[in-house]
Amino acid sequence: MDTLSPEQRSFTMSRVRGKNTSPEIHVRKLIFRLGYRYRLQGRDLPGNPDIVFRVRKKVIFIHGCFWHGHDCRGGNNRPMSNQSYWLPKLERNKEKDAANQAKLRDLGWNFLILWECQLTNEAILDIINSGI
Repeated sequence: MDTLSPEQRSFTMSRVRGKNTSPEIHVRKLIFRLGYRYRLQGRDLPGNPDIVFRVRKKVIFIHGCFWHGHDCRGGNNRPMSNQSYWLPKLERNKEKDAANQAKLRDLGWNFLILWECQLTNEAILDIINSGI
C-alpha cells in the first residue's frame, strides 16, 4: 500500500532525473581522472548512451538497478502497489535496452553497462579501464 498521497507521490517522482544523476557524475569524474575524454548523452545513438567515445566507437550506459531490472537487491525490489502499471513498464525498459544494444552492435559500436550497485566498489576503475 502506498503511504503517500497522489500529490506527494507525483512530487517525488518528478524529482527522478534522466541525466546528470549522481551515479553518472561519479563515473564521469572517474573517467576524466583516468585521462579519457568523452561526450555526454549521445542523442543520435540508440538508447541515448550516457557517455560516448566517438573515436573509439564505444559508449557507457549507467543504469539504475530498479529502472533497468538488474539482478541485485535493488533491481529485484518491485513495487507493491499498482503492479499492473509498474511490472509491464519495468519489463518494457528491459526490452528497450536489449533492442538498443542490438542496434548499437549492428552499427559497429561497443558498449559497457555500469549498474548503480557496482559504483560503490572501487573495482569500478578496473571495469571502466577494461571496457574503454
